[in-house]
Amino acid sequence: MRQPRPSDARARTGEHDTGATPPSRRLSVLAEGAAHCMPDCCGAVATASGGGGDRTSAATHPDLAALALVQLSSGEGPIPTAEEAGTPVDTADLLKDGRWPRYRALALDSGVRSSVTMPFRNAGLTVTLSLYSFHADALRDAPRGPVSALGDLAATCLARDRSYQAALTELDQLGTALRTRPVVDQACGIVMHVLGCDPGDAFGVLRRISQTTNRKLADVAHAVVERRGHGLEREFAALTP
Repeated sequence: MRQPRPSDARARTGEHDTGATPPSRRLSVLAEGAAHCMPDCCGAVATASGGGGDRTSAATHPDLAALALVQLSSGEGPIPTAEEAGTPVDTADLLKDGRWPRYRALALDSGVRSSVTMPFRNAGLTVTLSLYSFHADALRDAPRGPVSALGDLAATCLARDRSYQAALTELDQLGTALRTRPVVDQACGIVMHVLGCDPGDAFGVLRRISQTTNRKLADVAHAVVERRGHGLEREFAALTP
């Protein structure tokens, strides 16, 4: 594995933007910036997990991406250990550290002699930053230096991006609900007329049709309005509480 080339020196983990930066981009900038903060660092890996099984990662070198993959697939190694403990995990000399045999063998085969993995948590999001070195005991100061500040900033930005995306999704759903509300109200009126039921029961009938036919509620409402309820009396009655 070769030493990474310097990037454009921007390390803009918290770059200013008006929208949400893709998580892969945030992590890539974090890994590149952190790798250049430590003189003896030969590369870095950054991962992000939201707790729902979704995970994103970025590495400065393919060999390091493989190192991360073997840890995440086996659940053994500095990354899973740091995520669980919430504290940095230092492997000062992999020739002497036998805690994770698969990780150790692959790391040494790639020329990696030591590593340190730091976890950062923010709003249910866990970010890990792993630094690697060709030399033993070369990264012990990383958790107390600027690398730690980069990790904190990245976790904050990723949490902000996730909140922003959730807000956009909610806004889109609200807009859809507002656009479809008139036709749903019309369909409820038709069901009320056909069955002689109250508004709550009418809406329940439409919802159950949506669920049993795997169709959107708005599509069901449109079909009811187009047919004015004709031919649907039996179906309505079967779904009445």
